[in-house]
Amino acid sequence: MSLLSRFRAFPGALLQHAKVSYSSAATAAKLQELALEENCILVNEKDQSLGNASKRDCHRVDENGNIRLHRAFSVFLFNSKGEMLLQRRSTHKITFPDCYTNACCSHPLHDIEGEREELNALGIRRAAQRRLNYELGIPLSQARPENFHFLTRIHYADKGDGVWGEHEIDYILFLQKDVDLKPNESEVSEIRYIRRDQLDKQISGLDAPLTPWFQLILTHRLKLWWDNLHRLKKFQNLNEIERF
Repeated sequence: MSLLSRFRAFPGALLQHAKVSYSSAATAAKLQELALEENCILVNEKDQSLGNASKRDCHRVDENGNIRLHRAFSVFLFNSKGEMLLQRRSTHKITFPDCYTNACCSHPLHDIEGEREELNALGIRRAAQRRLNYELGIPLSQARPENFHFLTRIHYADKGDGVWGEHEIDYILFLQKDVDLKPNESEVSEIRYIRRDQLDKQISGLDAPLTPWFQLILTHRLKLWWDNLHRLKKFQNLNEIERF
């Protein structure tokens, strides 16, 4: 069975667990296309589940400029020295390709029952574990659901290129841990750790844009949270959905 035939045989959720060698741009692009068939969790503005729709349908800008609201998460990863991991998204990504962003940004999947669990954001944490493994090669044992610090939710929208965009209730997760990294080239083209005191210099020196969600968090919250990695509980806002 060919590589692509094997992927067609998997349910969308299982695609994330598959380990393959991305030997060609065509294969990487095809994997991105197949991932659009995974089902995200649709929500209302109160983050109440409304069912599901494909990742494709959740990210297409319709003729009226609207994008379907769905649940997502953003992981900010720090090592034991307090340095933050920055990734550059692959040029093969459908939404915001070749942009810099935080360590991992993705969605819990309706296809995976455990990722629909809402109590203590457990489904989100499970999804974050899965995606860190898929995108960055972090072993599952090094990023367990209980290791993530859930800070808040942010509602934002961005029309992107007018064809593909974002409209999400974004769960913000922090993880401070030394981990093993083996980036998936279909998802990530570059990674680097940056120091807090070098943040502004590093960001201003990048040769590609930031994703809109990372820019939003950088503008409004990131520096405060980063300066307080040792006491993040003080800055939790679990009852409100923040909008900037």
